[in-house]
Amino acid sequence: MSTPTNSQTQISVAFTVVLLLAAFIAVAVFLQHRATPLLEKVKQRGELVVATRRSPAAVFEGANGPDGFEYALAHLFAEALGVELRLVFPKTVEQLFVDIDRRRADMVSAGLTVTPQRQKRLAFSTPYLTVSEQVVYRAGQLRPRSLTDIAAGDLHVVASSSHEETLRRLRDSGHPRLTWRRHRSDSTSHLLSQVDRGKIRLTVADSNAVAMKRRFYRHIATAFDISESQPIAWAFRKSDDHSLRDAANRFLGSIQQDGTLQRLRARFFGHTGRLNFVDTREFWRNVRDRLPALRPYFEQAAAETGYDWRLLAAIGYQESLWNPKAKSPTGVRGLMMLTQNTAKMMGISDRLDPEQSIRGGARYLKRVMRKIPDRIKQPDRNWLALASYNVGFGHLEDARRITQGNGGDPDRWIDVKESLPLLSRKKWYQQTKHGYARGWEPVKYVANIRKYYDLLVWLEQRENNADDPFEAQPESGGIILPPSF
Repeated sequence: MSTPTNSQTQISVAFTVVLLLAAFIAVAVFLQHRATPLLEKVKQRGELVVATRRSPAAVFEGANGPDGFEYALAHLFAEALGVELRLVFPKTVEQLFVDIDRRRADMVSAGLTVTPQRQKRLAFSTPYLTVSEQVVYRAGQLRPRSLTDIAAGDLHVVASSSHEETLRRLRDSGHPRLTWRRHRSDSTSHLLSQVDRGKIRLTVADSNAVAMKRRFYRHIATAFDISESQPIAWAFRKSDDHSLRDAANRFLGSIQQDGTLQRLRARFFGHTGRLNFVDTREFWRNVRDRLPALRPYFEQAAAETGYDWRLLAAIGYQESLWNPKAKSPTGVRGLMMLTQNTAKMMGISDRLDPEQSIRGGARYLKRVMRKIPDRIKQPDRNWLALASYNVGFGHLEDARRITQGNGGDPDRWIDVKESLPLLSRKKWYQQTKHGYARGWEPVKYVANIRKYYDLLVWLEQRENNADDPFEAQPESGGIILPPSF
């Protein structure tokens, strides 16, 4: 056996020292990394990375860019932390969990239901919404009344979703014949669109998503609930320290206390009431038969005044169903239903000419908008202006004064719309400057315009995509602009 030389021994010792030093440095870096709370890492990085999904109830492309309840909520949280928001969009529900496990995201904000199975894997924040899970079918087809009415092959759900978890529990607790088809690459939004088109018979969706989708899909209907109310919350890695989750809970508590959370709920879910079947069918018929000829006029008026043409079109539909010859018993006429005095004020000579009527209506809205105090931001500014367009600025001011006197915020539509109907009650209108008004009408007026506007935004997005606009948007990994609400 040969004996190592001195030089070999020295090399071996040096190599060992290098390995030990490298190991020491690696352990030190690891320990330092582990010792830094996640909240501090987010602040040092300068961005909060949030995994989410594209859907009506989470994140979608709105009229002015990214929008949605979860988007607005996550943006406010990032703003409270003093960092930018970056969204990532995993393609499946399961991938949401994978991304959070592999530290590709700091948290999940995707309308996740808190379930026993998920609690084994994830840590959840304080809930900020509650929903029930509903079986959805196509109106006009045979409505299932219970789980026993669901035939094999009829029910379709997203794989690894809370809905599938609920179905498993139901199957194991008394419904052994219950079966369903799993969709790994589809979303609940897509399955709802498939039900609407008659491509599949049944699916399961959260009640808030169904309420929003029913504005767009006239054929979907709720069969029955398969769960009690369940909490919706943000999700975090269970293995992380609790610093980011604790900050999230403090934030959620603060916006619950100051009314911001209530306003967000009202903005995204407060006007989701469904138009009845006849109204919806008539709207889509008029979109097909009347809107194409009128759209250039709406776009031209929008370019002149700076408004979204779809908002002007929604006003026109609410006023006249896009009928240029419309006439009311009170003498207002034309597509935008202008009075003679308003038409003259706006430089309109022929109220029955659709181009002139649309231009006059847009100009008048701009005039009304100027009266709304500059401090009031969008979208409250729009809704208050539309209420004024309908009932008159004086009556709107009376309602705002009542709102302030009752402890509400006169600059928030959610508060003012509660006061407007009081203008028809003697106890209240006797105290106002402008007296009696049919105050419930502007509330309904604004609600309808918001629904028509949402439908037109959705329609234009669908024109630009082959399928559901919530399913065909490009991935985004960049910084997203803040929402206006």
